Amino acid sequence: MNIHTYEKLWLGAAMVLIVFFIASVTYGAIGAGVAMVDDSEDTLDPDNLGEDDRFADPRVEQVGEDEYEVYVVARTFFFQPNPIEVPADSTVTFYVTSGDVIHSFSVVGTNANAMVIPGEVSTMTVEVGDPGEYGIVCNEYCGPGHHDMEGLLVVVPEDEFELEGDE
Repeated sequence: MNIHTYEKLWLGAAMVLIVFFIASVTYGAIGAGVAMVDDSEDTLDPDNLGEDDRFADPRVEQVGEDEYEVYVVARTFFFQPNPIEVPADSTVTFYVTSGDVIHSFSVVGTNANAMVIPGEVSTMTVEVGDPGEYGIVCNEYCGPGHHDMEGLLVVVPEDEFELEGDE
C-alpha cells in the first residue's frame, strides 16, 4: 500500500493535534491547580437555614489578618447580605447556599462563579485588590424575577473598613 506524501503530512499533523489536545486537557484538569467541585460539605435543610449558625445571620466575618469569610444566602430574587463590604487587599472566602431554588453566585469581573443548590454549600475564595464595586448576579434562571436578582460587592480601602458591630 502506497500512501501519498501529502496524506502522510496530514496524518502526522492530525496526530500532533490530538496529542496536543489531550495534553492540554490533562494539564487543565491536573496541572493548573483547578479544583473541581466536590460534595465534601455537609448538607443543610434549606427550609431551616435559620437553625444553621453560618447562615442564620448572613454576614462578613474576619478569620485572620486580611482574611474574611462571607456567608451568603440566595433567595428568590435577592442575596443576603447586600451589599457585601470587604477591605481591599484581602482574601475573601464565600460560603453560599440557597433557601429555595437553584441559583448561581457570580461576582462580575472575578473568577468567583458557582451554582448554588438548596441544601448545599458552594465555597469559593477570591483575592480582592483595589477598592471598587463589583456586581453580583444570578446566572441560573430562578423564576420570573430572575432578571432583577443582583447584589453588590463593595471593596473599600483598608482604613475605611469596619465590620458591622465594630465601633
